[in-house]
Amino acid sequence: MTGSVKAMAVMTFASLVVIATYSVALGSNGWLWFGWVVLGLLTAGMAASRSA
Repeated sequence: MTGSVKAMAVMTFASLVVIATYSVALGSNGWLWFGWVVLGLLTAGMAASRSA
């Protein structure tokens, strides 16, 4: 994994923690979860393209 992919993975995990905490405290927001899924897919795509 390159540095940029590692940084993207850390950011994806950190955003998961923030969104989960937000959902527990203030209620779920579908747009936040949708954004996290998109971010996760981008991270997975970057990791797959770098390893190939």
